[in-house]
Amino acid sequence: MNFQKGVLFVIHYPNGKLYQPSEPLSKPAKPVKKKELSFSNRGKTLEDEINETNTYYLNQQIAIIHKKPVPVQIVKVEYPSRSAAVIREAYFRTPSTTDYNGVWNGYYIDFEAKETESKTSFPLKNVHQHQVLHMKDVTNQKGIAFTIVKFSTLDRYFVVPFSVLHDAWRQMEKGGRKSIPLSIFETQTIEIRPGYNPRIDYLSAIKKLITNEE
Repeated sequence: MNFQKGVLFVIHYPNGKLYQPSEPLSKPAKPVKKKELSFSNRGKTLEDEINETNTYYLNQQIAIIHKKPVPVQIVKVEYPSRSAAVIREAYFRTPSTTDYNGVWNGYYIDFEAKETESKTSFPLKNVHQHQVLHMKDVTNQKGIAFTIVKFSTLDRYFVVPFSVLHDAWRQMEKGGRKSIPLSIFETQTIEIRPGYNPRIDYLSAIKKLITNEE
């Protein structure tokens, strides 16, 4: 229903009683004070947050880091209309490696982003063997490989050096535990506090990793 500006209209309560405003209807409403939003609870995925961060890095000429395209082969497409196409069947051409790569300050950056709802550990089943092998190849070529892990329920973010992930992976292959406990994250990785711009400043953690290795 549309109401014309400046035209008064009658309002009734559900019981039929006429609504009598305490102030004239034409009086402008008082502005409502906006509530401050918590940066720790915006309902976004880790991928969204990293994409926002990468855009900030690019705009500020800090780094050039992008999400890798997924290698997909489309085999069946339908055209319900001339201006629309619907993909009905597609296949991954090759296993994907990691989620992101790029260049920062002369260093090659290559990393994976993972989320877990667990409060106590990160399941290694979230990582694939070909991804571990890829990150190992990157480090062998003096690149920087790591994983960003978000504990969604705890709203905590960690940059995990490849060495930590690799050690846990080898222990699993030997019959050890199939997850990385939170205590390892708290003692052997670098925790990131979410902010505004950049949202997830993971490069600050990478600076610490490089400094520790020198």
